[in-house]
Amino acid sequence: MSSNVPSVPDLDDPATDPFDVARAAAEHIARVSGVEGHDVALVLGSGWGGAAELLGDVVAEIPSHEIPGFAKPSVAGHVGTTRSIRVERADGSTRHVLVLGSRTHLYEGKGVRRVAHGVRTAAATGATTVVLTNGCGGLHVSWRPGQVVLLKDHLNFTARSPLEGATFVDLTDLYSPRLRQLAHSVDATLPEGVYAQFPGPHYETPAEVRMAGIVGADLVGMSTGLEAIAARHCGMEVLGMSLVTNLAAGVSPQPLSHEEVLEAGAKAGPVISDLLARIVKLV
Repeated sequence: MSSNVPSVPDLDDPATDPFDVARAAAEHIARVSGVEGHDVALVLGSGWGGAAELLGDVVAEIPSHEIPGFAKPSVAGHVGTTRSIRVERADGSTRHVLVLGSRTHLYEGKGVRRVAHGVRTAAATGATTVVLTNGCGGLHVSWRPGQVVLLKDHLNFTARSPLEGATFVDLTDLYSPRLRQLAHSVDATLPEGVYAQFPGPHYETPAEVRMAGIVGADLVGMSTGLEAIAARHCGMEVLGMSLVTNLAAGVSPQPLSHEEVLEAGAKAGPVISDLLARIVKLV
């Protein structure tokens, strides 16, 4: 960055308020994009990257690592840019959508603050709604790769929280019933399920998958839950959407691989991108 850009507190410094860094990131996005505020944020997981092109006019595309608190993505299949997109809604109104392509996963070892930084930045830009997407393993054999599932709840198996200190946040209806109903208005066949977030980066064992199923999980993955908690803390309304990219360990007769996840996401990409774009235009 040039010398005339104000210095930003270190997000990794325990003495730093992470919301100060989020505000600095939002200011950078506004300065570079020329968009004063955003209405909706979209976090694109594995397989979901094509949705941005279907939303509307790209106002600005910013390398994420140039935004305070962000880094280049270290996971194949994730896009390293943040985009501001102008969306024309069916009622003639205009919305600005912030598409966060650079998601930080807990297993990258950068800390929970980095995991939550994307949604906190989105909230600082003015977004009141966030759509969190992911690619995940399914526990039901009837949900084949390519199936989209709406999240109705989650299980946090990371033993971590993005909240610090005595910060108590109610997570009842964390995944907005209103937004799920809106998604069903676009596709009434979408099933709903409970997502279990594991820390990763290793895939779950068959025993862990069985455990997750016993306590109520329908899906397993390595993202989304911590982001959703941070978003609720920021006062955002949350819609979670999972793409089943493979059957989970012990459910699938085949060994798991990241290549399988990417391949399933690529195959489903056009269909799920169109679905997501139609939903976002209604939010």
